[in-house]
Amino acid sequence: MSSVVPSQTEKVKSFIATKTGKPVTVLTSALYPKLPLQILSPTEIGTDLVANAMGAFTMCKQTCIVVDFGTALTFTTISAKGKILGVSIVPGLTSALKTLTQNSSALFEVPLELPYSALGFNTPTAIQTGILLGYEGLVKNIVNKIRTELKEDALTIATGGGAHILTSLHDLFSLSTPTLALDGLRVIAHLAGV
Repeated sequence: MSSVVPSQTEKVKSFIATKTGKPVTVLTSALYPKLPLQILSPTEIGTDLVANAMGAFTMCKQTCIVVDFGTALTFTTISAKGKILGVSIVPGLTSALKTLTQNSSALFEVPLELPYSALGFNTPTAIQTGILLGYEGLVKNIVNKIRTELKEDALTIATGGGAHILTSLHDLFSLSTPTLALDGLRVIAHLAGV
């Protein structure tokens, strides 16, 4: 199990153990030495990012950038040799929308659907334009800057629950796999003998 919400980890672990009748192993930095990854800042990096890196490394065996559209929007870069080269983190699409609408009583949540125009004609399309087209540019910019720094072509993988929202970015990604973290956890469990 991977968790980046410490206050909920034991509750979820207990629930899973009760439902399955099996012990649950939580991914922590103690398991990292059993992995074929070189992990940047092992005591700081989120286990979700390590699971994504493991899934990408196992699947691709080449330099890649994993863009995870989850609660946070993360960019994890892994070398062809399995070294996590770096991570970028920004609030995810839903998190950005909630922050905007919770901190302004005049704004309200809208569906995360790409607007047909860059001009916001009313409050919902103004929010959609700002967040979704803004994030479209953000993703393209960060991926392009990472590729420039790498000085090599990198496979780009989309994952996470929100990966389907920014349909205009599909050409940016070589692969889209919503289960990348789960695939990585499966490999980690096998390698760690759990």
